[in-house]
Amino acid sequence: MSHNKIREDKTCLNCRHVVEQKFCPNCGQENSDSRKTFHHLFIHFFEDLTHYENAFWKTIRNLLFKPATLTKEYLSGKRLSYLAPVRLYIFISFITFLLIAIFPSKVGDQISKGEKEISTKLINQDKKGTKGAYKTHFELKTMKEIDSIQKYGKEDEKLSELEYWLYEKSVHVTENNSKREIVEKFIESFFHNIPKILFIIMPFFAFFLWIFHNKKKWYYFDHGIFTLHYFSFLLLIFLIMFIVERVVGLFGEDSPISFIASIVNVVGTIWMCYYFYPAHHRFYGESRIVSFVKSVILFFINFFFILFLLTFYVLYTFINLH
Repeated sequence: MSHNKIREDKTCLNCRHVVEQKFCPNCGQENSDSRKTFHHLFIHFFEDLTHYENAFWKTIRNLLFKPATLTKEYLSGKRLSYLAPVRLYIFISFITFLLIAIFPSKVGDQISKGEKEISTKLINQDKKGTKGAYKTHFELKTMKEIDSIQKYGKEDEKLSELEYWLYEKSVHVTENNSKREIVEKFIESFFHNIPKILFIIMPFFAFFLWIFHNKKKWYYFDHGIFTLHYFSFLLLIFLIMFIVERVVGLFGEDSPISFIASIVNVVGTIWMCYYFYPAHHRFYGESRIVSFVKSVILFFINFFFILFLLTFYVLYTFINLH
């Protein structure tokens, strides 16, 4: 509670409205002295921090372990005890992608390890006399060869304009980048554009919810709040798994506690997959069977939609590689 000295002047400093009591009835600002001592500043900071921490941890606890509770509380009007949905999502997104940027995945090492394993397999196969089976591999023709086919080849060998453009792009990418560079650039681009992908998915996710529920009882806004909380949960689980994996990784792959990361990943993945069903059942108040059927249908609809977006994204990323 604030103990700041009340101003004698009854004119609000923010909106110039006449203030008869402690707070302005027009804008809500406290009519206290704007010039504060360090003591007042410290106490005010401590009060705000304590309130924020209480609201933050209460929000996180409900988000993780009580599906749909935050959404029901928010839409019922109980909003001061929790973080607002948009603020919650932005906060978790910021922390997630900040940590990803600070502690990136060691893609190069993983690729090198994979190449080493493949090389070992090939050597072993060579020793068994099956070398010829592994010599066949895919190689792109040069653009000079393609242009020759386009000009002098048979009609069934020629490429369409779209195929020619994609082939030209493929040749350009493979000539200027190694396999490792292509994978590294793709993953870097993927993590860089995840926020954009999620923002594209969320309104469609809410739209699919709107289609499957009573239009008179539930507004698109209600589905939007549900979607914000659900995506915040998914990001939070991903963040927890990421942090655990990085912390355990500090002790090495052969560390006795390495199994902890595996357990957290398994439990987190199962909870992510299951979470939507109880959240849907509790929020929309439908029977368990109806909620289960709708959850399965919505899962496949969103799965194919996300698959379409990711396919488009892969094509977009490949086209824009240099």
